[in-house]
Amino acid sequence: QVQLVESGGGLVQAGGSLRLSCALSGNIFSVNIMGWYRQPPGKQRELVAVINSGGRVDQADSVKGRFTLSRDNAKNTVDLQMNSLKPEDTAVYYCNARGVFINPIRGRYEDEIWGQGTQVTVSS
Repeated sequence: QVQLVESGGGLVQAGGSLRLSCALSGNIFSVNIMGWYRQPPGKQRELVAVINSGGRVDQADSVKGRFTLSRDNAKNTVDLQMNSLKPEDTAVYYCNARGVFINPIRGRYEDEIWGQGTQVTVSS
């Protein structure tokens, strides 16, 4: 069973900071991309930032200069440091991982895994 476990999130005032952490566990062969998406109230899920195994980061323009994504390939973890938070950052944040995993019967298979989501609320 492969799963992502998220931690962090909560309520913060505008201008404050929060840190989200995510850990991937299970029968993992390799992980290509890890990162975070978010779904604001009444809107579709959108990219926040993702990082590949080589360290390349893709970020939404709205978070550049404020959010920093870091990854530990050995531990299969990814952290999102969020600074200078704005009310428009309010959303459910979801961790995401794409890679190759191992099933004892199927063998190796590619898949995309989502975390359960964590609420981030920024008050004005």
